[in-house]
Amino acid sequence: MNNEHEHEKGHIKKLPSVAGVVICLLLIPMLIINLTIVIKSYLNPDKVPDFFGLKPFVVLSGSMEPAILAGDLVFIKTVDPLTLKTGDIISFKEGNNIVTHRIVELTEKGGEPAFLTRGDANNTSDRTPVTYSQLEGIYLFRIGMLGTLAIFIQTPMGMLIFACIPLIGFVLYDILRRSFDGKTENESNMD
Repeated sequence: MNNEHEHEKGHIKKLPSVAGVVICLLLIPMLIINLTIVIKSYLNPDKVPDFFGLKPFVVLSGSMEPAILAGDLVFIKTVDPLTLKTGDIISFKEGNNIVTHRIVELTEKGGEPAFLTRGDANNTSDRTPVTYSQLEGIYLFRIGMLGTLAIFIQTPMGMLIFACIPLIGFVLYDILRRSFDGKTENESNMD
């Protein structure tokens, strides 16, 4: 009976360590991806940063509904413009903004190949054709409403909730784990 109790205590003692490892395995890749994007944005401020050719964008308007909704986080892949065709969804620079619309026609602008685009929810095509130099890439997939969360995280309240609270939680977890380990060690010494 005592041996079973010790065996059970051993599993309980390992649980916080396993939880800590799982949390680290989830957070480390996110940290690496974010650091890569931040560093690239500082090194090349005129270019949209990517991670292995993938570029995340937050959708701010409903021009592509129902395919893509406002607040979605879309992922775009760098692509050779010659491979694009009518019906593909692309992202492109329009001034300081990135727009994600569908190609409705292959055309020309100033003697160069270009794309005429339109948002699925719009009645008319965009006024200006998109040149190859404006192209950011082709749409791959979206994660619903994650863009809204990404925008919220950039606010002071969002930073508090998503940076400070997990940090405080990690410190509390470490204190409790050390306390639990100390109590378990004291109990073992008493036996």
